[in-house]
Amino acid sequence: MTKKRVAVLISGRGSNLTALIEVAKAPDYPAAIVFVVANLPDAAGLMHARQAGIPTAVVDHRPFGTDREAFERALDAQLQAQRIEIVCLAGFMRLLTPWFVTRWSGRLLNIHPALLPQFKGLHTHSRALAAGVKEHGATVHFVVPEMDAGPIILQAAVPVIAGDTEGTLAARVLEVEHRIYPQGLRLVAEGRAALPAGAGDINKP
Repeated sequence: MTKKRVAVLISGRGSNLTALIEVAKAPDYPAAIVFVVANLPDAAGLMHARQAGIPTAVVDHRPFGTDREAFERALDAQLQAQRIEIVCLAGFMRLLTPWFVTRWSGRLLNIHPALLPQFKGLHTHSRALAAGVKEHGATVHFVVPEMDAGPIILQAAVPVIAGDTEGTLAARVLEVEHRIYPQGLRLVAEGRAALPAGAGDINKP
């Protein structure tokens, strides 16, 4: 089996990265985590990658100032050099421009800690509690230029329990994230999930 070459982009601890690395060790898994890139040199996830023997790189966004596309061109150059086929965002705390998203259209995945289209953006757990929803969860989706709006690949829900705090709910959702992100990547790597034609168009209404 020829495994798809996957890069994971991180900004922090990389817990979803660790889950992907573990599952991808299986001989029958259709993707290999071959590269990890962080936009912060002290991202803890870099250590997890190095311990697993995976090449890493840091493309620090700060020297680029407000020129987001220049940062992304440097990032893209790293990915091209490693012959990457699929990119997974795992706690990558940078909003990507249409230039980058379009370049990787159909090959760029994200995990979001909510049941999209509910609670796009940040602070999903506190917002879910404030809204009084009975279910919360996580979503694996394709990335399109509009934030958290890409076609859904996979979702899983957890119950919101009386007395939940932001922390207890986040921990329950994180367990789900670690389960469904590798499943979602498998679907894309095997060609069983694909971005619908036109879904990633910048000018789509």
